[in-house]
Amino acid sequence: MTDNRMTDNRNTAGDFDHVVDFLIVGSGGGGMAAGITAAHHDLDTLIIDKGATYGGSTAISGGGIWIPNAPTLRAKGVVDSRSSVRRYLDIITEGKVPADRLDAYVDNGPELMELLDKSPHMKMYWVKGYSDYHPELEGGRPLGRTIECKPFDTRALKEDEKHQRPNSMKGPLGLWVTSKDYHDLAMVKRTWKGRKASLVAAWRVSSNVIRRRHMATGGRALVARMRMVLKDAGVPLWLKTSMTDLITDDRGTVIGVVAERDGKTVRIGARKGVLLATGGFDHNKEMRAKYLPEKGVPDISAGARENVGDGIVAGQRLGAAVDLMDDAWWMPSVFHPMGAVIPLVSERCIPASVIVNSAGRRFTNESAPYVNFVHDQLEGGHVPAWFIMDTKAKNRYPFAQVLPNVPFPQGFYDSGVVHKADTLAELAQAVGIPAKELAKTIERFNGFARTGKDEDFGRGDSAYDRYYGDPTMKNPNLDEIVKGPFYAIRCEAGDLGTKGGLVCDADSRVLREDGTAITGLYATGNTSASVMGNEYAGAGATIGPSMVFGYIAAQHVAEVEQHAAADVAAG
Repeated sequence: MTDNRMTDNRNTAGDFDHVVDFLIVGSGGGGMAAGITAAHHDLDTLIIDKGATYGGSTAISGGGIWIPNAPTLRAKGVVDSRSSVRRYLDIITEGKVPADRLDAYVDNGPELMELLDKSPHMKMYWVKGYSDYHPELEGGRPLGRTIECKPFDTRALKEDEKHQRPNSMKGPLGLWVTSKDYHDLAMVKRTWKGRKASLVAAWRVSSNVIRRRHMATGGRALVARMRMVLKDAGVPLWLKTSMTDLITDDRGTVIGVVAERDGKTVRIGARKGVLLATGGFDHNKEMRAKYLPEKGVPDISAGARENVGDGIVAGQRLGAAVDLMDDAWWMPSVFHPMGAVIPLVSERCIPASVIVNSAGRRFTNESAPYVNFVHDQLEGGHVPAWFIMDTKAKNRYPFAQVLPNVPFPQGFYDSGVVHKADTLAELAQAVGIPAKELAKTIERFNGFARTGKDEDFGRGDSAYDRYYGDPTMKNPNLDEIVKGPFYAIRCEAGDLGTKGGLVCDADSRVLREDGTAITGLYATGNTSASVMGNEYAGAGATIGPSMVFGYIAAQHVAEVEQHAAADVAAG
């Protein structure tokens, strides 16, 4: 971890090895959106990234974008009044986010998407039915507002294809699956739509073998399409280039960065501004220990490995304020024996299942939005928790990348992640929870399953809960747990990245503790304190704001340039 001591990197333009108008540090969705916007305004722009691959956490994500009134949504008749969107965001953020930041997000989001839509590379679709995370609140939408990129053949990237960060959305033999496909495929044992989706998947495998396509979906498709736009615009991207410090002039204005590239120190000047889009402190052990709740300190993060808080620490050196540092984009997860973090999204909607604490009791709605689930998990100290399901559930639904009717790999058992027993009493003994309490919990839950109403936590009441549920059940999220053998899977308090970061204003400018802006310094994504506060509006409410505030930063730089040019012209 880099320390927070102030350093003196004051320099003049003549000392730089390379100079541009606008320098972007980080190549995820926020950095790329900023680069596209800057190029649109004819700013000489450079993107640098410390990784050997580009795309950041965006590339390994599902790629959803939550931006109300985006052109893709309006074309489908999904049109919101500004007041309804603001009302929804006001409710979920509970006054923790400045109103002008929320205004900026709502007002600039559609403009960004209109700009992206000008490129033939950017093709989007509405994930109809993927509910907002709180559709029951005023302004929430049960059919959702999430959009995603259509699948993309990455051969079009040519030389850049081999430098793109991989993710887990690609299956064997070139099978590609969108989030909508997965929603249907998860019901392959239960619905005709699921069976049809499996036939489509089989066709894709044969088609790819013949056509030799390299199809990307989700975050990889988004990053690939945005990389194509950047290539068309002539915006360079330097990989393996690690920012080590910010450079300021005598007035405290940020005028560039110090970086390590090819084993050498380089000084990159930025005439108009620097945007920090370096992600959060997902994999920084010291920062996690300093800021996150005790039970959330262990690094069970699915964020990009390079995310160690570089941008946040660099901003703090200049006196930047931080906020929301004790929170993250939490995600209940399974820690794979080989070290991978497997998020549990659809799995928590499996009807014949419950999640219990060490006392054998349920503690929240298992099917709730993942951030809310882990907030409850952390507040109650329920780490680890145990996901309990019966053989019927195991044979019907996919779980942690293991297909229905397919046994868990032996490594899951050897590592203690999965336990299996013929009876619930034996299962309880295996994981060290009281057998009587577990039996009482299952008996009560089974009663709810028979009536279709969870009287304890309201599981299945929300359209969000039901999205990944089983539509053949009375309540898509409730079914009796009766058929042995039974399974217990260790459920960790994981995350998709940290949520706290540099405090920014409505123009994405980084602010000091006294509220003044650090001239020339901008931030977006998980490098900045989230515009969502402690909540999550819907799928893509990480990537959407990151892209929007990257756009806003580039817009502000362009406007400052225009004003400066006008002042010069006026004499």
